[in-house]
Amino acid sequence: MRLKRSAKGLVGVDITSATVKLLELGRRGDGFRIDSYAVRPLTEGAVIERRIRDRAEVVDALGRALEHASLKSRQAVVAVPSSAAITRTLTLPASLSDDDIEARIQMESEKYVPFPLNEVAFDFQRLGTRGRYDDQQEVLLVACRMQDIETLTATLEEAGLEVVAVDVEGFALERVWRELVTQINVPDDNATALVDIGANLCAFHVLKAGRIVYSRDNLYGGRQLTDAISKRFGMSFEEAGRAKKRGGLPDAYEQRVLTPFLDTLIQHIGRSLQLYYTAAGQDEIRHIILAGGSSALPGFAERLRAQSGLESILANPFASMRVHSRVDRGALAADAPAMLTACGLAMRSHR
Repeated sequence: MRLKRSAKGLVGVDITSATVKLLELGRRGDGFRIDSYAVRPLTEGAVIERRIRDRAEVVDALGRALEHASLKSRQAVVAVPSSAAITRTLTLPASLSDDDIEARIQMESEKYVPFPLNEVAFDFQRLGTRGRYDDQQEVLLVACRMQDIETLTATLEEAGLEVVAVDVEGFALERVWRELVTQINVPDDNATALVDIGANLCAFHVLKAGRIVYSRDNLYGGRQLTDAISKRFGMSFEEAGRAKKRGGLPDAYEQRVLTPFLDTLIQHIGRSLQLYYTAAGQDEIRHIILAGGSSALPGFAERLRAQSGLESILANPFASMRVHSRVDRGALAADAPAMLTACGLAMRSHR
């Protein structure tokens, strides 16, 4: 089974361990317009390590998001985690047609995929001829376990969406990257770090010329801060999560809870930088773009800038986009740093 290909007017759907996010973009001249979006929380444990564990809870959250978003389209694109996808760049004769390439991959699948072919969905994209060898072409192969795709598609379809494309999270980030680099005014071929701070993971990526060239995950995220608030001030996990976003916590919060959390988070980022330079870092990093739900914590960007010496900027993929009048601009601005994957998915039908 091939991965389904995209259609026009897709809704980007991002399912994380803490939220579900929907985003619908329209094309306006050379740019985009945000036509609708929604973010709805998930209960703890519904999604673990980007894999759905409580399907009913995710379906319910998607349903609430759909009610809020008032989408024009119900055709959706969703992504599997990059860790669940197998990618290979193949060198094949340039004369091969798409059918020939598919047949070749099926015939030689054991070379590329460590699973039986009947358990795998795959797709491919031609990348062009191979340098000076005009008779050879490079082909990007992407494969994923069928069960991962079926879980995602069944969940979205139960919520009332039609899944017409399955993508990979890393490709979605690469797609939205050009919307981000315009904000930092650096050449496209410079290496830039993207730090995506989710509920459980702090993902560290280095991008160059629009491609991810290095990635590393740290098991540390916003949930640790929520846990610390809960224990320190005797709140339930849900109450602590709301207080973290809305404010109003006791005076001791900043010094005793927030600052230690930020310092530990910065240590993880510093360690990732060191490992990048050790493993693959021929290019110096001078800018860090911060994304994810915890990236906008008060004082974080300034503290990271002071300790790392690097320019630290909060991600906003919507900075140059128009916004439909029905969209709450204040809520959108607050949610923007966590919308990168959803944005990259929604952009797929416009590329």
